[in-house]
Amino acid sequence: MRIVVDQAKCTGLGMCEAEASDIFEVAPDGSLIIHQETIGSDQLAAAEAAVAACPTEALRIERD
Repeated sequence: MRIVVDQAKCTGLGMCEAEASDIFEVAPDGSLIIHQETIGSDQLAAAEAAVAACPTEALRIERD
């Protein structure tokens, strides 16, 4: 599974980072840094919470 971000939709609010800080980080300039594009089953719940928390729907999880 992997995380996909639509940079055009992302506004850098940081809701994803609040839910999964080991996967996401908002840089000082407001851009989104994805520390791990590929996630394991142990990170799935946090990644799903981050996707659900995104107010601009900029994130999604692609399953293999």
